[in-house]
Amino acid sequence: MAKNSLQDQYAPNSICFGCGPANKKGLQIKSFSQGKQVVAKWTPESHHEAFPGILNGGIIGSLLDCHSNWTAASHLMNKHKMSSPPCTVTADYSVQLLQPTPSNQSVRLVSIVKNSTERKVLVEAKLFSGEDLCAKCQGTFVAVKPGHPAYHRWS
Repeated sequence: MAKNSLQDQYAPNSICFGCGPANKKGLQIKSFSQGKQVVAKWTPESHHEAFPGILNGGIIGSLLDCHSNWTAASHLMNKHKMSSPPCTVTADYSVQLLQPTPSNQSVRLVSIVKNSTERKVLVEAKLFSGEDLCAKCQGTFVAVKPGHPAYHRWS
């Protein structure tokens, strides 16, 4: 596994709420390629709760969205033998909250690519608390072209 996360390697100045290393008030998730999977560990704080002891569903959605987006970007980078990932954005995603996620321990994110074309990637991601599957997500992520507002967001 790489020493630096995908976010730290390729987008150290990103201000994204979910994954931007430069956003000190954001979630700052750190995703790592591990074979065909991309994995992350993240620890909630009390201000991430929906109610005492339970992680907010919107935070769960942000974690899964950003982690999946980096899975897509990393996949396209490897698929096209690029030196850095293309900037990708979320086209769509849906989250299933399967059971309450405790906020008193770290969560683990695991994602895989289900399908891809030249610029689009379908990603499936899961969020675990301990051994419990608490949420899952499926989303489509697209590499943007020059002229898109997000095109240079990682540089």
